[in-house]
Amino acid sequence: MSVESVKKFFMEKGLKDPVFELEQSSATVELAAKALGVEPALIAKTLAFRLKDRDILIVTKGDARIDNKKYKDFFKTKAKMLDHDEVAEITGHPVGGVCPFGLINPITVYLDVSLNKYEYVYPAAGSAFTVLKIHPSEMQELTQSEFIDVCK
Repeated sequence: MSVESVKKFFMEKGLKDPVFELEQSSATVELAAKALGVEPALIAKTLAFRLKDRDILIVTKGDARIDNKKYKDFFKTKAKMLDHDEVAEITGHPVGGVCPFGLINPITVYLDVSLNKYEYVYPAAGSAFTVLKIHPSEMQELTQSEFIDVCK
């Protein structure tokens, strides 16, 4: 269902279905990079956090790490990631397949500026065996997200 919701997201926007399947798991940045034959930085990982009043997603380049000070300066609270069960319940996507598309709940999406140095990145697409290729500015437009600087 999760992969189908991602495909439906793009089709409802009048776009071609960009999802493609991999023979190997892409559940981690390292596995996805290996399966695609690209450097880990090109994998767009989606991280789920809980703020005091809502949940958010932050998409970063694959080898980036959240900088706790930058995060706290921007969101005015300490970074608290959701646990695996919460991620699936809130996004509709299993861990390893989380992406900012086809979410079951409205969730604010942020894109880290680390993505801007790449022409294309590869986020998951609803499962550990599906991905898509997208330009960061297109991801921003489609998700109505904001670029922020919260990574090291």
